[in-house]
Amino acid sequence: MYPLRRNRRLRNNKVIRSLVRETILTPDDFLVPLFVVEGKGVKEEIVSMPNYYRLSLDILAKEVKELWSLGLRSVLLFVKVPENLKDNKGTEALNEYGLMQRAIKSIKDVCPEMLVMTDVALDPYSIYGHDGIVADGVILNDETSEILAQMSISHASAGADFVAPSDMMDGRIQIIREALEDEELIDTGILSYCAKYASGLYGPFRDALESAPIDKENIPKDKESYQMDPANRLEAIREAHMDVDEGADIIMVKPGLSYLDIVRELKDEVDVPVAVYQVSGEYAMIKAAAEKGWIDHDTIMMEQLISMKRAGADIIASYFAKEVVKLLG
Repeated sequence: MYPLRRNRRLRNNKVIRSLVRETILTPDDFLVPLFVVEGKGVKEEIVSMPNYYRLSLDILAKEVKELWSLGLRSVLLFVKVPENLKDNKGTEALNEYGLMQRAIKSIKDVCPEMLVMTDVALDPYSIYGHDGIVADGVILNDETSEILAQMSISHASAGADFVAPSDMMDGRIQIIREALEDEELIDTGILSYCAKYASGLYGPFRDALESAPIDKENIPKDKESYQMDPANRLEAIREAHMDVDEGADIIMVKPGLSYLDIVRELKDEVDVPVAVYQVSGEYAMIKAAAEKGWIDHDTIMMEQLISMKRAGADIIASYFAKEVVKLLG
């Protein structure tokens, strides 16, 4: 007795496999993170993120035009703030002539249709490397949220299409949404990092911005008091519902690969788009293993990204975006 149904018939060759493929990556899936620095003609490779760079504004403009030509239409901006401009309250974050504000305008000048999202958190501006104001060893929630709202207004006024609060302060989405509405910035969207876990995979990112928490007495050595416990699932669902109810237009899960169950859960739970962030550590591990010859770079890169979309992600923030679209042709 032979099987009447042979699933292998749909795997026999490349053509049939392509024809019945359930999950397909396109340039429209990607949000491209970009690191911006002061200076001119600066393109600094990040040691722990091979083939990824910090860019000055003039180089950023060229990069954005290249991204657009490749079909990549959305970017997420992060800035490396000079040490002398850092304090405990993110004062520089509100400077209308600050690096973030100038970066937004630079992009809009050369590529007006590029969708610009901006990181909203205090860690790049903090002398302590934390996402909020530090007082007596505690990260202050409400005081920080008020500054995040002011940051969001500043970014939106400079031309940002979306603000992306990555801080994990409670209630900050509502405070930001109300502040934007009060300023009649009603079309500015909010991408909320609603499930940002206290992961060990952020190291290369912190190298890129020199924003790691400092080792100093009475300063928390990690971010576990406000980022989520990697062991928790139901908490992510609560966070997602709260952020959507407070006005988030898109929600984000971060990191990616270890949290695809959370991506799937949230996709089933909420009625807004779900994003996932393939973080710096995930990028660096693929690069390092491929350099050693232990894995095939492109195969693993594509496999991981497809798994994120298959899990339910509508948007993927990834440092591989350019490499992927070039590979897709």
